Amino acid sequence: MIILYGINNCDTVRKARQWLAERAIAYEFHDFRQDGLNPVQLRTWVDEWGWDKLINRRGTTWRNLPETTRNTMNETLALAVMEDQPSIIKRPLLDLGTRRVLGFDAEQWKTLFQN
Repeated sequence: MIILYGINNCDTVRKARQWLAERAIAYEFHDFRQDGLNPVQLRTWVDEWGWDKLINRRGTTWRNLPETTRNTMNETLALAVMEDQPSIIKRPLLDLGTRRVLGFDAEQWKTLFQN
């Protein structure tokens, strides 16, 4: 089962959901805010990509963090912040079961779903 992780009101997540719907690709949507975030799963993502790649530094959640938090960010702090404020995680995160993809790129996704 394909799972798309993100938050409902994110424009990029909406684009990704629309892209999947237009191609009749079945998936389950997991909203970080409504459905929560499993710390074990988060740890797996950090191990796979690194905490630095998972943090969305372009969003308001990052900008609203205290400057000292932003300046001293490390893996331990990043995990705590992502658990507390999951909207700081880059999105969407597409879990294909055997592979995970971070972000939405229509051309990349087209290649993923060719087969």
